[in-house]
Amino acid sequence: MSQPIGPSAEQTLHPQESGEALQLAGRLNEAAAAYRTRLEATPDDPITLSNYGGLLNEFSRFDDACAVLSRSLALDPSQPDAWSNLGNTFLHLQRYDDATAAYRNCLQQNPAHALALSNLGVVLDHRGAHDLAQKFHQVAVQLTPDNAKTRTNYAISLLSHGDYLAGFREYEWRWTTHSSRSYGMTVPQWKGEDFQDLNLMIHTEGGFGDMIQFSRFIPFSAQRGGRVIVRARKELLTLLRQSFPEQIFFSEDDEVPPHDLQCPILSLPFALGTTLETIPSAGGFLRANAQKTSFWRERLHQDVAASGRHALRVGLVWAGAPHPEIQAAELANRRRSTDLSTFAPLADIDAGILFYSLQIGDKSAQARTPPAGMNLIDHTPLLRDFSDTAAMVAALDLVIAVDTSTAHVAAGLGKPVWMLSRYDQCWRWLSGRTDSPWYDSLRLYQQAAPLDWSDPIRRICTDLRVLAAHSAIPQKQSGAMA
Repeated sequence: MSQPIGPSAEQTLHPQESGEALQLAGRLNEAAAAYRTRLEATPDDPITLSNYGGLLNEFSRFDDACAVLSRSLALDPSQPDAWSNLGNTFLHLQRYDDATAAYRNCLQQNPAHALALSNLGVVLDHRGAHDLAQKFHQVAVQLTPDNAKTRTNYAISLLSHGDYLAGFREYEWRWTTHSSRSYGMTVPQWKGEDFQDLNLMIHTEGGFGDMIQFSRFIPFSAQRGGRVIVRARKELLTLLRQSFPEQIFFSEDDEVPPHDLQCPILSLPFALGTTLETIPSAGGFLRANAQKTSFWRERLHQDVAASGRHALRVGLVWAGAPHPEIQAAELANRRRSTDLSTFAPLADIDAGILFYSLQIGDKSAQARTPPAGMNLIDHTPLLRDFSDTAAMVAALDLVIAVDTSTAHVAAGLGKPVWMLSRYDQCWRWLSGRTDSPWYDSLRLYQQAAPLDWSDPIRRICTDLRVLAAHSAIPQKQSGAMA
């Protein structure tokens, strides 16, 4: 995902164990202590304040960062790095007008400030202005052609705009960053060439939703060569094996078998030359277990009978999984997630609707106290892995979810999904669309303003009333459904 790049630390001003040097070495807690010590002695040092404020962004302490950086700039408004760091703070807070003003102030001081140029492009991308954003990204890339972060921000802009050939090619720069190198792969990466008589290992990248969405490419990769083996998290193994029985899957907990080539799952579109028009299997590619699905159909039938009325069965997901180990992913999760109380207007629809919690994790406890008037049933203690989730989803009529892995499961089954998407939505959903080339059955409800779910919920309520008036959702006839 695109993200603000920074902070900018003036390493040359202080000795090796300075805050700047510690920060650049990734020793962030020690760097913070060093900055605080220096500021006790020289509290009006604008450069130290700028660097410390930039570091506070790394700790997601954005209000503190704003105060420190504002003080730095009050002391010396001619600092381009301080303006860039303040722009990053505002961008994290989704204060886009303020972020734009800060980056412009930076560029007035230093027109060749590549980080501010790239981050100004990120602001524009978050607002859907991809054509203009790419002009800033291109200049940033020209100034720093070997900077993986500016290249990755440019890639996300291209992908958000639907330029998949260029976007996925540029996206390969993510593998030169420190966090990506941690995968530790030693054999060559597969780039789409034929690999007869060789073993290709496709491995996990990103979260569960990424693995589910891009698993559709696995059979097409296998058409180009010898033997394909897929390394996945254990929670996905049963679902993937039943969906792609011709392929070999093994757990990340198992010993890695011998292989000649490797490819992360998110690099498969690049290797296969995928374009917006050639995304495969939009009608569905997952298979729910027939026996498990029969169990859930009977269980839900009993729920409907107990309710005493004909009921539309709607699954709900209101939060994604936290990722505290990766700041960008954690902040994106906070923006994509909400609480069950946000869905309270759904309870006001005067129709025979039974809602089912599909929420897993800490926020699943909210299902115990649903909004007033909401008929919410929680069977999630029976869900042990994604094959169980897929079977339950297959027995539902509709899933309403935020942008999380369950939405990918449901859409991958060909089940109707109404997805609430954050204002700065993920690149894969493109801009200005309510449909998706990735899933025929997906309908998007994007925020009209940052952090405000009222408009998506209002539109969902309108559409759900129409659907409920027809008493049952039209079932999509698809081989992907059990």
